[in-house]
Amino acid sequence: MLKSQLRHILPYKPGKRIEDVQQELGLTHVEKLASNENPFGSSPRVQAAITNVINGLSYYPDGYATALREALSDHLGVQPEQLIFGNGTDELIHLFSRAMLYPGKNAVMATPTFPNYKRNALIEGAEAREVPLKDGRHDLEGMLREVDENTGLIWICNPNNPTGVYVTADEFSAFMARVPEQVIVVVDEAYREYVTAADFPETLQMIDQYPNLIITRTFSKAYGLAGLRIGYGIAQDALIHQLEPAREPFNVSSVAQAAALAALSDQAFIARTVEENNKGKQQYYAFCEEAGLAYYPTEGNFILIEFGISGDRIFDYLQRRGYIVRSGVQLGVPTAVRITIGSAEQNSGVIRCLKEFLNDETS
Repeated sequence: MLKSQLRHILPYKPGKRIEDVQQELGLTHVEKLASNENPFGSSPRVQAAITNVINGLSYYPDGYATALREALSDHLGVQPEQLIFGNGTDELIHLFSRAMLYPGKNAVMATPTFPNYKRNALIEGAEAREVPLKDGRHDLEGMLREVDENTGLIWICNPNNPTGVYVTADEFSAFMARVPEQVIVVVDEAYREYVTAADFPETLQMIDQYPNLIITRTFSKAYGLAGLRIGYGIAQDALIHQLEPAREPFNVSSVAQAAALAALSDQAFIARTVEENNKGKQQYYAFCEEAGLAYYPTEGNFILIEFGISGDRIFDYLQRRGYIVRSGVQLGVPTAVRITIGSAEQNSGVIRCLKEFLNDETS
């Protein structure tokens, strides 16, 4: 009696767990660089904040996330009523799809991009209209051509996962000016804190201009709270008010709220994280240029490298040497590998193994 479309949808496949790889291969030490998590953890303030709420776990969390809402609105320069919180950005993707998509509707997105956009559209019985990337970038003209009177959502992952390439400010402004006002545009900025490009869109400044624009961001990446699952959306208060009935009550735990509030207060930690990420990018850029490998310059905390052979081979080689990365076979780029940018030591270890692999291939 399940929805018929569920028979044709594969469940999301997360990266391998460290414990599973250790047991499977008999390794004592394994580094996970597959899911774009923060290799430096989270702010030291987080642990103290979590400890302070432990005694209140018998109570339901604040369903309005009042303290976090007020602090985040101050940090972003938006009104508290312009925010909506989710159990990770994944829940918000589900929430928006649940609210706006149904049989006969369609959602427009790039390919390859974050797979949950498509998965949630199909679960709701809607059509997923995928537009291939051009050189790793969103083909905004192609996406506009797919929009019609039945389009409910447009998804833009910026910077895009898995390529790390971004839509510029001028490109996005021109795009928004041409999107019909009844079509909701969701810009997924999960990696926004890592962005250093001067021409990246200042989407927060566009909220007042476009009632059909939603921005999503997360505490899972730069803030290092992936295990607690907390993300948020930003839009005009009228749109947020319409979406709230689709949000589950008490959907963000007390622990997650307290941790996010503490993490938000430590912007020095974020600055250090971004600085180390930029150094790590340069490590991989230098390696790729030395080895003659194609790659996408990235605005995220990951890099997609093209090897010209099955990404599964690179994945397996690195895994046997204690590094879990993400094969492009699962990401829609089958001859590439996506690697989370880690600490300098982790990056050097992966690069050393990749050099050994390439030497073995050419010897």
